[in-house]
Amino acid sequence: MATVILLNKPQMGHGDAELGRKILATFLRKSIAITDLEAIAFYNEGVKLAAKDSPIATELVMLHDRGVDILPCATCVDHYGLREKLCVEKIGTMDEIIDALKKADKVITL
Repeated sequence: MATVILLNKPQMGHGDAELGRKILATFLRKSIAITDLEAIAFYNEGVKLAAKDSPIATELVMLHDRGVDILPCATCVDHYGLREKLCVEKIGTMDEIIDALKKADKVITL
């Protein structure tokens, strides 16, 4: 059962942004327990989380190194001027994000 996580904002949940970033980092560190996690896709402001200076960059690199596809939307990356500032080399296309969603048995939006 393949799982994909969607991140569309630079925090988890609504409300206090600092708290949202903190709990998102904790969630991602512990998400390795999701044994079928195939990909994490980022769009809109969520692509800011894939930047090298993001508070979750370490967690994303760890997940990437364990085989999870990290897919920041190319259009969104360009919109926010992050092309040279990402913590992973690959930038996802919308086709790749859609393909990951089509293959997923479960999609989690945070």
